[in-house]
Amino acid sequence: MLALVAGACGGGGADTGNSPDAVSPESGVLRIPGPEPQTLDPALAGDVASAFYVNEIFGGLLTWLPESAAPENVPCYNFSGRIYCLAPDIAENIPEPQFNSDGTVSYTFELRHNVYFHRGRQVTAQDFKYSFERALDPRTGSTTAELYLWDIMGARDMARSRVKTADGIGVVNDFTLKLTTERYNAVFLLKLTYPTSFVVDKEQVRGNQTWFNLPNGTGPFRCVECRVSRSKVVLEPNKSYHLGAPKLSRVDISFAGGSAPTQYADGVVDVSGVALVEIEDVRSPGNPLSKELHETPELGTFYVAFNTEKAPFDDPLVRRAFAMAIDKDLIARSDLKDAVDVAQTIVPPSMPGYTPPADAAIPFDPARAKELLASSRYGKNFPEVTLLATSAGASPGSVTQRIVAMWEQNLGVKVNVQQLGDFAQFIATMRRGDYQMTQFGWVADYPDPEDFLDLKFHSQRSRANNETRYANAEVDQLLEQARGEKDSARRMELYQQAERLILADAPWIPLFHEKNIMLVKPYVQGYEPPPMAIPFLRYVEVK
Repeated sequence: MLALVAGACGGGGADTGNSPDAVSPESGVLRIPGPEPQTLDPALAGDVASAFYVNEIFGGLLTWLPESAAPENVPCYNFSGRIYCLAPDIAENIPEPQFNSDGTVSYTFELRHNVYFHRGRQVTAQDFKYSFERALDPRTGSTTAELYLWDIMGARDMARSRVKTADGIGVVNDFTLKLTTERYNAVFLLKLTYPTSFVVDKEQVRGNQTWFNLPNGTGPFRCVECRVSRSKVVLEPNKSYHLGAPKLSRVDISFAGGSAPTQYADGVVDVSGVALVEIEDVRSPGNPLSKELHETPELGTFYVAFNTEKAPFDDPLVRRAFAMAIDKDLIARSDLKDAVDVAQTIVPPSMPGYTPPADAAIPFDPARAKELLASSRYGKNFPEVTLLATSAGASPGSVTQRIVAMWEQNLGVKVNVQQLGDFAQFIATMRRGDYQMTQFGWVADYPDPEDFLDLKFHSQRSRANNETRYANAEVDQLLEQARGEKDSARRMELYQQAERLILADAPWIPLFHEKNIMLVKPYVQGYEPPPMAIPFLRYVEVK
């Protein structure tokens, strides 16, 4: 899942001390700043901001629950001490795979009978079939359906306009859905927790071009004010939620702008990011706010990506030279105030069950970087190059400026920055491949290396996802073998081999693994953003 650039820990600098004009909190009401969603349509949600809302408003067959709320005998994953479990949502249970004689695999989901859309209509298997096939329909414009529904029989053909329905999506009866995959994939069920698999109300969506202004979902919260143009989203609890009603009476989410730390100091919001210039001060044990500071790792990687089909970055020697010219430790320490962990690999080290090949990382070595650049196809007449960046400010952010300065100093090259303030325009430009290099982030959608390595680097993935246009037949073979491998240890070995090759080819420069760093008021309990984009507001209390 796409994420914004590193270093956006909060608004600009502001006094985060107590304000004499502080607003008193309202019991049961959580007030938080942003982020602004690109969409509230589950089929289109491909960024962290949109998924934050969609996860709370909608639901699917399966979900993620903290260990304390999960039923017994479900698979659980340890994220650096925080345990989350794959659990039934609208499905009654997690089905066992049925291996068919033709090599296909079937999963039969029995649906709960007590699940209703927010406006009262009962959810059926037909709703899921409609939702899945709507996501796959090219007219919907989803860039994520092919990724997360890829395994289902007929899904790829439907996404590419070859067929009108997917044979692998079957309705047995009103409360039984049968999904059949072309072959076994160890993480197929994990993918069904992604928003693309969520159920939408077909009676609302059909023929309604503005249905997402007041979406009718099944999730723990219903949207009572959802027009993004009004700079605010208001959620109220779904008191009939089948997994247990939320503890909050309302969630006010504002993305109207302004300084979140100032709003936090004034009591306007209950949660805030921390500006980089203030992190060291807030972390100080002598600062009362240190007791309100929460830092948790995020299962994501911020990176520089190269378009491997465009000169000069079609030469791996050039890509490796650019990677060796960046002093990531200096940036993390000086520019980002240790608000990130330096990334040596693509897959974060906190990925449950996986040990990334850190010894395959490309080191900071300016002298060697110059040698590589000189020996490349473009060494004698190296052209000016352009970095595509996104930023709301008038000039590139400090991290971007530092990276560009390092390239120019250590390699003797000229790097221009093309800055697009409009996020949607930036994404469209990147997905068209209309760039030489860019910087962005990827946050895990499910806890498996496949989510980073296969989804982003397999050559047959759509170009909306493999934005580097990277292609390596040996990597493809390893990734395909890992998909169907039933032995977990062997799967991890295959991913390690694939990641080594990808790191050597350097379509990405992994820069940092980000953290969730925020201030949370003492009267807010249970506000613990998970390492992935999954629902969590149901457990929050404001007393």
